[in-house]
Amino acid sequence: MGKGPTKIKMPLRVRYIECDPMGFVHHSRYAVWFEMARTELLRQQGLSYADMEKAGTYVVVVHLNIHFKKPACYDEEIEIIARLKRSGGAKIEHGYEVHRNGELLCTAETVLACIDREGRIKRVPRELMQDA
Repeated sequence: MGKGPTKIKMPLRVRYIECDPMGFVHHSRYAVWFEMARTELLRQQGLSYADMEKAGTYVVVVHLNIHFKKPACYDEEIEIIARLKRSGGAKIEHGYEVHRNGELLCTAETVLACIDREGRIKRVPRELMQDA
């Protein structure tokens, strides 16, 4: 496994643009937040998506599952937790939680596939390998 943490916590204040007319965060924003946290986790592990792409490895989301429990609302302070669950072969799996003052608002999972510039499956970079 590469250097750095396998879990991060990312604080965030809900912006007006992220909400629907009722003041609740629109469901589409959660996927953006998960990507932000996943990108930061990768950076803290000593890599970046830009460096991976320069080396010819691209990462695409092939599965996203979100379970909403309670809504986040405009101007609330929330925390996104991203965790590397496992990586190997050609896929990387992450788990996520969104909290408001310690209250769990949602959980999610993603599966990412590594591909080359032509879209062919490629092995996970050695620095990201993790056994289950």
